[in-house]
Amino acid sequence: VLSAVDACRDSGITFNEREKLGIILATAFGPHATTFSFIDDILEYGDANVSPTKFSNSVHNAAASYISAVLESRGPTVTLTQFKFAFQNALILAKSWIAEGRCDHVLCGCADELGTVMEYACKMKLDIAKDGKINPFAFSDSPVSVPGEGSVFVMLSKEKGSNNYGKVVETSFSQNITRKPDLFVIDTDGMSAYEMDYKDIINYDMVITGYSPVFGSMLTGSAFNFAAAALMLKNQIAYKCIFKDNPFGAKLCVETSAKNLNEIYCIKICRPEIKTIVRLQK
Repeated sequence: VLSAVDACRDSGITFNEREKLGIILATAFGPHATTFSFIDDILEYGDANVSPTKFSNSVHNAAASYISAVLESRGPTVTLTQFKFAFQNALILAKSWIAEGRCDHVLCGCADELGTVMEYACKMKLDIAKDGKINPFAFSDSPVSVPGEGSVFVMLSKEKGSNNYGKVVETSFSQNITRKPDLFVIDTDGMSAYEMDYKDIINYDMVITGYSPVFGSMLTGSAFNFAAAALMLKNQIAYKCIFKDNPFGAKLCVETSAKNLNEIYCIKICRPEIKTIVRLQK
């Protein structure tokens, strides 16, 4: 709720028609910590003695409804749940709402938490980095991860606002990169067994960066890299990679510096045949 309200305030937009404000919350797992806690209570106390308040907070649309209530939005509100591409599909849905005229503005973001059950699942299924560091440029078929959590929101609008960060030109599911951007932001965070496929991006001979060491390994980490890309476009500053181990000689952003940025590609690869590209322009 806090990140959504912050994004709303940061946009500088005055909402005269609350029916024209849409809200999309993307998540990979939803409120799983509350859900598992509710199930534990059923097992311990019986279904007649569990908390109805806890149940109401265990449903996937709870967080989106709280955001809607705080902002007094009367437009469409939805939660999208998908493991791999929740945020990318949220961007596509937001674009559709705006194109249809259902909304003038869409508050679009993601949220995921790291509960004890998720920590256990990550420990069993992933190779957790022993030193607590993600190497986003190892391009390995057995990458290490550091489970993370958090939330990020952006305001998408029909018209350019007073505090504009950039423009989402396209969100596509494609295997082809048809042009060279000024910067690639890649989603290498140890959550995919196909991170070696990111190595092909080196061939475009453009600057590559990735910020998963900042926020951790998350299936919705694309939203955090998207936010970093938007900040770089607005400020015309390329932010350095905090992890500089570079075994394949990629052209990394090794120093934070002013840079003429007109277009950034945010790339996520889950399998060789599935690649998402979010194109942002100044």
